[in-house]
This record gives sequence, C-alpha cells and structure tokens, in this order.
Amino acid sequence: MSSVKKNFAYNSAYQILIMILPLMTAPYIARVIGAEGIGIYSFTYSIAFYFSMFIILGLNNYGNRSIAMVRDDPEKLSKTFWNIYATQFMMAVLVIAFYCIYLFCFVNPAYFTITAIQAIFLLAYAFDINWFFFGVEQFKLTVTRNAIIKLITVVCTFIFVKSSEDLWLYTLILALGMFFSNLILWLFLKRYIYFSKPEWKEMKSHIKPNLVLFIPVIAISLYKVMDKIMLGAMSSMTQTGFYENSEKIINIPQGIITALGTVMLPRMSNLAAKGDKKNSQRYMNLSMEMVMLLACALCFGIAGIAPIFAPIFFGEAFRVCGELISYLAIIILFLSWANVIRTQYLIPQCQDREYIASVFLGAVVNLIINLTLIPKYGAFGAVVGTIFAEAAVALYQTVIVRKELPIGKYFVNSIYFLFIGIAMFGIIRFIGVKLGESIFTICIEIIAGGAFYLICTFVYFIKRKNPVVLNILKQFKFFKN
Repeated sequence: MSSVKKNFAYNSAYQILIMILPLMTAPYIARVIGAEGIGIYSFTYSIAFYFSMFIILGLNNYGNRSIAMVRDDPEKLSKTFWNIYATQFMMAVLVIAFYCIYLFCFVNPAYFTITAIQAIFLLAYAFDINWFFFGVEQFKLTVTRNAIIKLITVVCTFIFVKSSEDLWLYTLILALGMFFSNLILWLFLKRYIYFSKPEWKEMKSHIKPNLVLFIPVIAISLYKVMDKIMLGAMSSMTQTGFYENSEKIINIPQGIITALGTVMLPRMSNLAAKGDKKNSQRYMNLSMEMVMLLACALCFGIAGIAPIFAPIFFGEAFRVCGELISYLAIIILFLSWANVIRTQYLIPQCQDREYIASVFLGAVVNLIINLTLIPKYGAFGAVVGTIFAEAAVALYQTVIVRKELPIGKYFVNSIYFLFIGIAMFGIIRFIGVKLGESIFTICIEIIAGGAFYLICTFVYFIKRKNPVVLNILKQFKFFKN
C-alpha cells in the first residue's frame, strides 16, 4: 500500500498543481484581461480542446490500463507502447489538418489570432504520453516536470501580460507551456522501453477498444467543455468568463479526487488481471470512505466561503461568481462518488459499456438543460445543467453496480460526512455574516470550518474504531497496546 500512498501523494500534487498555478494568475488576469477576454480564451480553447480529443481518444484510460497490464514484461511493454502511440500520431496528423480547415474557413475574424495560437495545444497532445507513465506508476516524474513548466508559465504571465491587448500573448504562454511539458517526457522514455517498429495488425487491435473508451470522453466533454462553447454562442463572452472563473475554483477539489482515481486505475487493473478480488475489494472500501470524507469537506467548505471569496479574489466585477461557485460545488459529491466506481471497478473490470451508458445519460441531460436554460439564464443555466448531469452519471453507475458492490455500506458511511459538512457550511456562513467581507473573514471561516470538520470526523472514526486512526493514536500513546 505504501507505493499507492506515494503515488497518490505525487498525483495529488500533480492535479492540484495544474489547477492552483493558473489560480495564482487568475486575480491578475481577471483585472487585466477582463471577463470578456477570459470568455474569448475559454471559448477558443474549448473548441481546440474538442479537436485535441480526437488525437488522444480514450488513451487516458485505455493507454493507462493497457500499459499497466504488461508493465512487468519489457518486450510486451515496448511493443504495446509503440503500437498505441503510432495510432495516436496518425490521428494527430489528421486532426491538425482538419483544424487548419476550420481555422481558415469558419472562424470569426475577431477571434482568428487567438484560435490560431490555440493550434499549439494540438501539437502538445500529439506528443502527450502521460498515459504511459501513469500506467507504469511513475507519477513523481510527471509532477516534477509539470511543476517546473507551470511555474515558468506563471512567471511569464506576470512579466509579459500587461493589458487586454495581450490576450494573444497570454494564450501563447499557456499553449507553449503545455507543449514543452509533454515534449520533455520523451527524454525519459528510454529508461523503460526500447524502440519496436509498429505493426499495422497490432495497431488495429488497439483501435477498437481505444475508440470504445473514447465514446465516454466525448460524452463527458458535453458537460465539461461544450457548456462554454454554448455559453459563447447562445449567451455572451462575459457570461462565459464568469463560468470559466467559477469552474477554476471547483477544478481544484476535482483534481484531488481525480488524483486518487488515476493512481488506483493501474493498480486495480493489475489486480483484476491477476484475479485478486480480495485486495480489490479492500482498496475499494478504503478509497470510497477517503474520497467521500474529502468530498463533503471540500464541497461545503468551498460553498461556504464562495460569496466573500469571489469578489475579493477575482475583483468586484466577478461578484456573481460567488453564487455560481456555491451551486457548482454540489457536483463535487456526485463526481467523487462516481469517480471511485468508474476508475476502481467499471474500467478495471472492463465494463466499458456500462461506463459509456452512464456518461451518455449525463451528456443528454446536460445538453437538454443547457439548450433550455442558457439562452435565458446564461452561466446559471450552465451550472444547473452540470449539476444534473453529474447527478445522473453517479446515480446510473450506482444502480449498475448495486449487486456487485456494498453500495448500502458506502452510502451509510457517507451520510455522516454529509451531515458534518452541512453543519460546517452553516458555521462558515454565520461567520461571514457577522464579520463582513475581508481576507481576515475568509481565514477565520477556513480555520473554524476546518477545525469543526476535523474534530467531528476524528470522533466518528474513534467511535467506529477505525484501524488507521487507532494506529495513529497508539503512535502518539493515546492508547496503550
């Protein structure tokens, strides 16, 4: 379990890093670029991201799983990597060609420059082999590399971006950062594999299962990315900017939850390949309790401080983000629950159809609500669509596995965390009303809310005689052996 803990720590750092570093520049960019500029960036990036998905396809899950299954055999590992990557590179050439057609034939002239710069992201995805390093559980390497590159992009943003006219420069800095971040990983590849000439027969064997896991990627994108495109097309760039900044805050806890799923996917896939059901179930139980503990704290904590945090952090022009963040925080609960089921059971057990069906349900729900609410309510409509989409996905996946996993046990254990979270939310909001808007108030809210949540959960674990907590207490001699 020590390697899992270590990889979770590394990947948590990785996920948090890619979310937090942009937040370091967010207050500055919000004031310099403005809501409309942020909206333009978000709109054009979302479109470029759609193109990039056809390069990476379902490799974040399929590539990870495939590499994990053969990582103990150097020959199979090398052949598997090169055959999978050959299909990725072929798709990159086709996608970049289609993006050029889109750029020169369909783009609004007002957004041409920004859209052209976003093409660098496509090149970045052409060289993206993170899935390989996740499959061999080498998370430290990705964290170190990302930390250095991301810090450089932050420094460059503060040095070179000075006004709304520098939106193109801001876009270029972020795009080049991702490009070099992915390119650097190739320098370390030779430590793990040797070159093996791709064979068309082997390449074809990877295409179908890769495409199968690409289907949920497309479906998920409808309520992760398409909402911004719909906001830009059906509402305004300003509303898109509000939604973009609100989502940046929610992405941080999502990153923590995703970190556990990314770490556990190769481990659970490896256990599934060996038929080790006992350890699979043990990991699953521990993961669900840990994830829901974190999810309830993050959900109600963020929702509690949001009304005061948003105008102070982003500026008075973004006050509306406080309400958006408060509502959007609800998805942390649904996303966390579903993430454990998806990455630690459905995908490792190769239940891809069930996974695909769940995300398609979420996509349909999100699309219907967005089409109905965005024209009238803008960013608030997109938030409602996202909440119902994540809830639909979590509910469907729960129903699918109800006979195979102890769902009742998971639910009962989570209820206590939910009640503590709601109580913490009330305490935080009460403090906010009494102390007013200030950075000091936010600090007091975080300290008081965090202390309350920690104490209550600690008491709960002691009463349940949680072995991990009891072991910690024994180490500090609270209990005698």
